[in-house]
Amino acid sequence: MPKVKDMSLAERGESSYRWARAHMSILEKSTSRLEDRKPLHGVKTALCLHVTKETAVLALGLKRLGADVSICAANPLSTQDDIAAFLAMQGIDVYAWRGESTEEYYGCIRSVLLKKPDTITDDGSDMHVLYHTEFIDEFRPIGGTEETTTGVIRLRALESRLAYPVIAVNNAYTKHLFDNRYGTGQSTLDGIMRTTSLLLAGKTIVVAGYGWVGKGIAARARGMNARVIVTEVEPIKALEAYMDGFEVMPMAEACKHADMIVTATGQRSVVTEEHFKVMKDNAILANAGHFDVEIDVGWLEDNARGKRVIRDNLEEYILDGKNVYLIGKGRIANLVAAEGHPPEVMALSFSNQLLSIVYIVNNHGKLENRVYSVPEEIDRQIAINALEAMNVHIDTLSKEQVEYARSWAL
Repeated sequence: MPKVKDMSLAERGESSYRWARAHMSILEKSTSRLEDRKPLHGVKTALCLHVTKETAVLALGLKRLGADVSICAANPLSTQDDIAAFLAMQGIDVYAWRGESTEEYYGCIRSVLLKKPDTITDDGSDMHVLYHTEFIDEFRPIGGTEETTTGVIRLRALESRLAYPVIAVNNAYTKHLFDNRYGTGQSTLDGIMRTTSLLLAGKTIVVAGYGWVGKGIAARARGMNARVIVTEVEPIKALEAYMDGFEVMPMAEACKHADMIVTATGQRSVVTEEHFKVMKDNAILANAGHFDVEIDVGWLEDNARGKRVIRDNLEEYILDGKNVYLIGKGRIANLVAAEGHPPEVMALSFSNQLLSIVYIVNNHGKLENRVYSVPEEIDRQIAINALEAMNVHIDTLSKEQVEYARSWAL
């Protein structure tokens, strides 16, 4: 039986779903083109994703293609309870509610894996990893997909033991160039502004990490007229940040200037004791990485003289001589303190997920047990769908230009 917080929220969830679907025409186009064929008929599909209105569009799109869909949350605090209730009303097996304990979180993942799914779609690879540690002798999926940078890194580390092929959806151009940059950039600032209700103009915001997520956050913060400092460990990314016009310095120095610090590295222990001790009074901390390991919340819990809730998703830690504020318990701020990515962006990501799942079902017998990139034809088709949905028209090469591009002669 599905496990959600409150089934009475289903009607509100349906309204949110319809709003998202109306703004996800790219995904709707991808689904509609396949619906008559029912390519996922009888396929048991497991989703370990943030249970949001956008995810509901993907889940019900997979169902329209014939899949038997089960879903659990990819983060204990990211579930929108009205969406979970709505999906349960639509015949989706849902095991998700906002505020799960760690034990409940993994219990929900196990509940989905107990259904012995044919495909696994994950965000962060908790389900992929749990399968390989606890379920590998019970059944064998035909394949899987992975949504996020952190999850792909974990799968690369696991690759020699993979029991099935996995498509790294995060690596698709139509995913990371747009979702990670525009989606996370906007939604992270959305979470910060909803939580703090403070002006960003004139603030000094430190962005830790200059991958696609960090680039998006830094650009959006500068667009709000904040002063932005970037910290990095990779010299090429640091050079890129500097050439993009941002100040670049080590975290130990940057945190002394910071009104806000946003971590976006995918690494652990990015903001630690040495930084807490020198940062300014009233500094605000937020994390945009998938896991809650980037800010050393444990040190704050152990060393603060006091703690209190100031606003929803905002806690004050009282240290010697200063206060610091933590958004969303150090978990992914755009989903804990806001609603995650806008639907237009998730339409690109979830089109990759949907078409990659279909690709696995059609081709798993030809694939090795390793991590694959999204097939180029899928990436390209999604870009074409996106341009059509936005009513954007582009040029095509003439016959002469095609021949020129294939020739070594001028």
